[in-house]
Amino acid sequence: MEKRIYPSPIADVAMPERLQRRDLTDAAAAVKALTDIYERNTTFLRDAFETVATTGRSDRRWRAFYPDIRVATSSFAQVDSRLAYGHMVMPGDYATTITRPDLFQDYLEDQIGLIMKNHGVPVSVGESATPIPLHFCFSEGSHVEANVAERVSRPLRDLFDVPDLNATDDHIVNGTHEPADGEPLPLAPFTAQRIDYSLHRLAHYTATSPGHFQNFVLFTNYQFYIDEFAMFARQLMARGGGGYEAFVEPGNSVTLAGERDPSSGAALARLPQMPAYHLKKGDHSGITMVNIGVGPSNAKTITDHIAVLRPHAWLMLGHCAGLRNSQALGDYVLAHAYVREDHVLDDDLPVWVPIPALAEVQVALQEAVAEVTGLSGYELKKIMRTGTVATIDNRNWELREQRGPVQRLSVSRAIALDMESATIAANGFRFRVPYGTLLCVSDKPL
Repeated sequence: MEKRIYPSPIADVAMPERLQRRDLTDAAAAVKALTDIYERNTTFLRDAFETVATTGRSDRRWRAFYPDIRVATSSFAQVDSRLAYGHMVMPGDYATTITRPDLFQDYLEDQIGLIMKNHGVPVSVGESATPIPLHFCFSEGSHVEANVAERVSRPLRDLFDVPDLNATDDHIVNGTHEPADGEPLPLAPFTAQRIDYSLHRLAHYTATSPGHFQNFVLFTNYQFYIDEFAMFARQLMARGGGGYEAFVEPGNSVTLAGERDPSSGAALARLPQMPAYHLKKGDHSGITMVNIGVGPSNAKTITDHIAVLRPHAWLMLGHCAGLRNSQALGDYVLAHAYVREDHVLDDDLPVWVPIPALAEVQVALQEAVAEVTGLSGYELKKIMRTGTVATIDNRNWELREQRGPVQRLSVSRAIALDMESATIAANGFRFRVPYGTLLCVSDKPL
């Protein structure tokens, strides 16, 4: 039998000099401190990787840590009861790890500033105990293993920290996280490693950089919706932008306001799994539209990842089956309740959790339909119904015994059936992202 030679353990771990924590009372200064730590530590890992790639050195391990932010309050005093964020609900020590402070600068300054204002406390900025995985130090599309495989005699994970899926979960945002004794309470819904994981997945699925995503997101299940959006956006850019500064297509192909053709990036020969298109404003208050394809799995996947960007709202716009005789092809459906038979979120959000309609979103969608159609009041009901939308995971449900499904649709007062809307609404509820659904009847199966 061939004798196997196992590499000896690595005792030497190289790390950048540990930084002292700083208490800060200015939000911009806190974000600047977080950025400095993040840039220093990711640069350290990239330089170490370059050393390994060029020399093949494998006698030491390299490690650097995410920055973190901590804050403590000892008072039960109630802040403004109207606030949905920017405050702590009870006394305690809170902390979260931070990644990509360049991408989240405005968000972080806003959140940190509100905490300082509402509680009158400083924040503490320093290094966490969570290592930064090497893969998350590089730009999108980099494949670090391939570059060093021929030169290094040890697996890459012997030399660097790599993504740890055991520590990348949704326990915090799901409300099931239980801090260990002495561990601070979570200050944010997502950890740095969970965010990094999603940022890399977004680039993979949509073929656009996370930095292009806007705060208002539209999901659709047919490419011709995208075609109309893209045509509108290109025409808008050619006319000067109309308040938007750029239009971005898969491949990070960027057309600037006032131009007819892309000035950077490259159009793709083949679209990715869920192509995204971004009509951008400087403050991220533009519109992102994503073709998620068909099915609840895709709907969950993309919303799992976009959620880390903390969008202001997301909507499902697409086709559905109309379930009432009074509906005609082309009619609109405005969802005000959901039947969840998609099953992809059952472990994260039990089906007994209600997914309520959001009044502000419902009113906005109804007013938009009225504006476009020129109808209002009772006349609007001719072409738009409000009611329950049922989402299922079996597209060919008609081929099985129908009494059960049809009875459930009847009891729930469902007026439409699709494979994505309830999933997107449920994940919006789970992730605290405002949501809504406006569909168009494309077939009538009953």
